[in-house]
Amino acid sequence: MKERSIDDLTRNAYVDGQLDPSQLQELQAYLRAHPDEAQELEAWRRDAQRLREGAGGDGLPGNPALDPAAVRAGLRVRTRRRMVMVGSLVVAVAIGGVTGWSARDTALANRVLPMQDAMQAYRLFASADAPQPDVRADAGDLQGWLDAYFAHAERLPNLSDSGFRPVAARLLATDQGPAALVIYENAGQRATFYIRPPGPGGQFLARGSRKDGELLARYWSGQGYNYALVTAGGAGGQTPQMGES
Repeated sequence: MKERSIDDLTRNAYVDGQLDPSQLQELQAYLRAHPDEAQELEAWRRDAQRLREGAGGDGLPGNPALDPAAVRAGLRVRTRRRMVMVGSLVVAVAIGGVTGWSARDTALANRVLPMQDAMQAYRLFASADAPQPDVRADAGDLQGWLDAYFAHAERLPNLSDSGFRPVAARLLATDQGPAALVIYENAGQRATFYIRPPGPGGQFLARGSRKDGELLARYWSGQGYNYALVTAGGAGGQTPQMGES
């Protein structure tokens, strides 16, 4: 017998004494090499024997439904039926869930605060202990790096009048496509420029601003993208002003 688990047909035939001598010899050799399966099959054999004794004979002529092989076959059929029912239920719930969440997302799309992801990106990647950026200013031209991912987008804001210069950048992702975060520094202070595709439903932004805790975001849209300039407004902090690029 090949090195593999015993199939149910072979198990039933062994328990019911229906293997021919060569098959029995092959199975016994396999069981000697697999004591765990031998113990399990012996338990099957004892259960079958008890069923036969309780029915008053080996053949169970009066009630074939009590035959061990029939009992095991019925259990397998019921198990498969339950699996089919569970699978159908999972599919139905998944379809309903997708439909429900799609409707929910559509209903909530207009209630999402503008450029919330820009503020989250600032908190994640502009802090002192943030992960290493994808590119630094001394490793190449940040404008050229940005142009490679966002064709025809607006130029990087010029914040030099406020003392801020771009020092690093990171490529991010949104549900609508790639986004990028460019980090500016000025004597320990940081600001970020965030660019992304328009939001769900192709939403562009009217020029505006809003605060979220210590952060201030100024946002706008143009040339196919949404933008945000995010700064931290702590005590003594300087809000960078955009000059000509």
